[in-house]
Amino acid sequence: MKKIINEPTQVVDEMLQGLSFMHDDLVERLDGFDVIVRKPEKTGKVGLISGGGSGHEPSHAGFVGDGMLSAAICGAVFTSPTPDQILEAIKAADEGAGVFMVIKNYSGDIMNFEIAQELAEMEGIDVASVVVDDDIAVENSLYTQGRRGVAGTILVHKILGAAARSGKSLSEMKDLADKLVLEIKTIGLALSGATVPEVGKPGFVLEDDEFEYGVGIHGEPGYKKEKMQPSAQLASELVEKLSEGFQLKAGERYGLLINGLGSTPLMEQYVFANDVAKLLHEKGVELAFKKIGNYMTSIDMAGLSLTLIRLADDEWLDALNAPVTTPAW
Repeated sequence: MKKIINEPTQVVDEMLQGLSFMHDDLVERLDGFDVIVRKPEKTGKVGLISGGGSGHEPSHAGFVGDGMLSAAICGAVFTSPTPDQILEAIKAADEGAGVFMVIKNYSGDIMNFEIAQELAEMEGIDVASVVVDDDIAVENSLYTQGRRGVAGTILVHKILGAAARSGKSLSEMKDLADKLVLEIKTIGLALSGATVPEVGKPGFVLEDDEFEYGVGIHGEPGYKKEKMQPSAQLASELVEKLSEGFQLKAGERYGLLINGLGSTPLMEQYVFANDVAKLLHEKGVELAFKKIGNYMTSIDMAGLSLTLIRLADDEWLDALNAPVTTPAW
């Protein structure tokens, strides 16, 4: 294992110190906790938090700032944050109007966020949440009941962040979130596994000429392995799966997110984007929003994911395009 780290056991702590140092104009770390919070003055609006295991950078701490998250909780690598850490994030994010939590669909995350919600409510803080389950690759994978939460979570952060900044109430945020998650779907593929620093070897191994469809962001199994293929064929598989999931119709308006998983160069992401563009054009889809880059990674996994959001409301598009001030958007 070759990584630019010191002690594997200190990776998350030192990463958060480095992040808060580099972006000290926007965010700070809560003293004694693995929580990153934004610096702007409190305005009395709903706080928005998210989090999960580390290893997915820039998710989630990179999206803390004006217009997106109020705070992000960073668990150990690929491990849910603990309820006490989440509770501190809730308390830090609370501006008197309640706190909304964005949770990815993993059993540990759901359990610990729910415990933290109960603790916060005992302290008089109103809390609501949504569970993101955008990964259509498999049902009931490792650590989940139902579908996994993956890169589509970033679009939820962005749209809910705009809603919170506009002054929507906690109940309005909940109504919006419940509608939103139904209209976001993601599917990905991996060329290699991720190496957790404390483990020191990849979580799974693919042959040199092999890749796997549907691998999760923690290395959970996908739905099929095949010999390596050109980008156009990879794009065709993923677009068809999403098309089936949405029952896509010509003339519909969508947003697009192409997300690198950590070790896939932008050169390759843009080649893939070109193939996706052709396929969606053939289907008569209007792409009103596009984003590409590394947003929900899996440490050093090679691969990418493709997310579509059906833009059922003009306000969603406005929210996606709204300017924000965060380290990573």
